This record gives sequence, structure tokens and C-alpha cells, in this order.
Amino acid sequence: MLDSLDKLVSLCKRRGFIFPSSEIYGGFANAWDYGPLGVELKNNIKHAWWKRFVQERGDIVGIDATVIMNPKVWQTSGHLENFTDPLVDCKKCKRRFRADHLLEAKGIKPELGAMKTPPKEMTECPECGGELTSVRTFNLMFKTFVGPVEDESTIAYLRPETAQGMFVDFKQVLDSTRVGFPFGIAQIGRSFRNEITPGNFIFRTREFEIMEIEYFVREKEWKKYFEQWRKEMEEWIASLGITKNEYQEVDMPKDELAHYSKRTMDFEYEYPFGRKELYGLAYRTDFDLKRHAEMSGQELTYTDPVTNEKFVPHVIEPTWGVDRSVLATLLSAYHEEQAPTAEQGETDTRVVLKIPKHLAPYQVAVLPLSKKEELQVITKSLADSLRKKFRVDYDETQSIGRRYRRQDEIGTPYCVTVDFDSLNDKKVTVRDRDTMKQDRVAIDQLGTYLEKKFNA
Repeated sequence: MLDSLDKLVSLCKRRGFIFPSSEIYGGFANAWDYGPLGVELKNNIKHAWWKRFVQERGDIVGIDATVIMNPKVWQTSGHLENFTDPLVDCKKCKRRFRADHLLEAKGIKPELGAMKTPPKEMTECPECGGELTSVRTFNLMFKTFVGPVEDESTIAYLRPETAQGMFVDFKQVLDSTRVGFPFGIAQIGRSFRNEITPGNFIFRTREFEIMEIEYFVREKEWKKYFEQWRKEMEEWIASLGITKNEYQEVDMPKDELAHYSKRTMDFEYEYPFGRKELYGLAYRTDFDLKRHAEMSGQELTYTDPVTNEKFVPHVIEPTWGVDRSVLATLLSAYHEEQAPTAEQGETDTRVVLKIPKHLAPYQVAVLPLSKKEELQVITKSLADSLRKKFRVDYDETQSIGRRYRRQDEIGTPYCVTVDFDSLNDKKVTVRDRDTMKQDRVAIDQLGTYLEKKFNA
């Protein structure tokens, strides 16, 4: 386990996983862009999630709701009133802090409900020692205006979560599909939160992606389905290469539950900066559908086709952060190992990302031993052929040893080397990322060989 994010942040920038946003202008606080390899890893995670939870199931359908919705949605959901953070300001240096974070840093459990002035444990600014202001609340939603006029009548918000889109589309999904019961609505999308203290690389940012399901059940069966989704989330975590000892499942105390939740469980990962939330699983009761039905005047119920019973479903909500999935996958995959060098009997440290094979940005790297034309003819043709089935990188720069190390650092499971013997025996050398074992494989059998490796 890495004891600092620095090595990973450096690797991500150097190898094209994740860059500081707007860097040529000095960057933008806690904003990150996904580079060529990062966007592949991110998309692979999203595609694997969609395939597993939507395409391979008959009880879940997907939607893609808008980022800017009718402002009444956020009034109804309680976000205008409740989606706030407690803040304090330093009167001397003017820095702003989350009051609960300052307490947590001192090992004190925050109890901020009616707090108006900083408690005795939090009287000085952690940066300059200046006096802190009273505690006040700050709404996390980004505000914007719709249309050419900027006044109270045109205020709208960037969504702070994807869930409400699935609740307000509940009736339309029922009317347009033949889903049975229980059933779920899934969505992958961007959300926006005006966090005062973002940080820790891509762990907490103001713009992020969520993979989320609202699973509609009968009230009497919520415990059963809560446990089912708990197991589903454990299996998903394992598919990212994360082991059981790297995270814990924590039930949130009742006094820390969101206003809509009757039970919430966090899956907390052991990051280098401490154990923090990776995913969440909540039982939202029927709060959202009832509220939207009341405020919109629409009937948001399900009718049993056999008994004609009409009821408002309750909701189990599993939530997966895309960016935190990327971060945890990279942290769990990062290894430093001693490996042999070209010099007999000598070793050096190799950095290797042991990303699960189905998620790796590149699955196969094709490497000619040299840039000589006779080898390039074979390798370029071979790379083009493999691209029809695999994600392929082609690299002919630097020594073969350096190229192996580069592919190790970006997590490529297999390297295929074409050498001068290949001109005669029509075979190539396949190197395994994790074991560094090498096999000699006939070119016309290479596709079948790799498919077996990926399906093992």
C-alpha cells in the first residue's frame, strides 16, 4: 500500500493517465483531466459496470437525464434546504474551512447541528493561528441562469447527484417499457458540487461522475434487497482488483444519515490519506417518489398486474463513484518489485500496475525488436490485426527492456515482441506482465492464445 499519493500522481501525469486541468495557465484548483490512458481506464470501468448491471440483467434499464433540470426538482428533493456544509472563515488570512473537517483533524466527532460559534477545540485557524468566525451553512449546488436574463426567475442549478433524474423519470420509464417488479433504473453521469475543501487528487473534486441505480422494491422486502446489493457491490469491488483487507463496510450512525435515508452503508477504502468513502449503499424509503408526487401532482405508483394492488415503491440505492473507482483501482494495482536487468545477476526496481486485464487501457503491446523495415512490416500488420479484438499499443522507441518497463507502468497485460527469428520461424515472444514469463507462440495462433489468456 502506498503511504503517499505522490508516486501515483507523478506516474499518472508522466504516462498520460491524469493531468492537472488548464496547466498551461497555472492549473485550476483540484481540477483534473483524463489523458489518453486515463480515459481508456475510466471508460473500461464504466463499460464493465453498464454491461454487468444493465445489459446482463433483465430487471434494470438505463437512462441519461439532463444535468440542468427544473429547479423545482431540487426544492422538492430537499437539496435547496439541506444540501449544505458548515463553514468557518479566518478573520486574519481569509481562508475558508469546513468546520467538521477541522474537528475530525483533531480526532473529534463533529456535532454541528445547532452550532453557531466554533467549539473550544476549534478556535484558531490551522494555517495562521487567526481567529475563526461563527459557523454558517453553505449550499453546495452550482447556480446558473437559463436564458438571456439573469434574475430570480431564471435561476437553475447544475445537478449535485444523478438520483433525482431517475425519480422524476419513474413514470415515463414505467409507461414506455415492460419492466416487472422489483426493477431498477441505472444511470452514469456527471454531477457538480461546489466543494469548499476538495483535494487528495481525484478523490474529491467539484465535477465528477457517478454510476448509480435506483432499485424499486416493496417496503416489506427492503432488507432482503439491501443485502443482495451489498453482495453485488462486494463482487464489483473484487472485479477492480481490490482485496477484502483494503476496505471496510461501515453502517452510518442514525444521527449522520441523510434526511431521506433509513439505513446507509459506506464502503470505505484505505487510501494513503486515510480510510474514506469509496461507495455507498442507501435505503431511501419512499421519500423521493412521495415528495415528487405531492409537489408535481403526478401519480408515481406501481400497479401489480396480478392483484391490481397500487403502491409507492421503496428504493435501494447503490452508488459507485467513477473517479474514486479509478483512484482505488490504480492504488490497488500499484506495485514496486525487484526484477532482473539485462546484466546477469543484477536487479532493479520495476513499477508495475497490475490492473485487472479486462480494465487495462491497453491489453496488448506489439514491439519490434528493432526499427528495421523487415520487422516493421510484420509488427504493424500484426498490430492492425490484433486491434480487431484487443486494445493494442504499438511501440518501437528505445531498448526492448525500457519498453517492457513502460508497458509494466501503464498496466499492459501482454507484450508481443517480433524479433529476427520471427522472419524464419513465424513465431513471436509473448511476455506476461505479472509473472514476466515468456512464451514463444506461432503468429497464426496468437489471437487464440491471447483470447484464452483473457478468458482464463
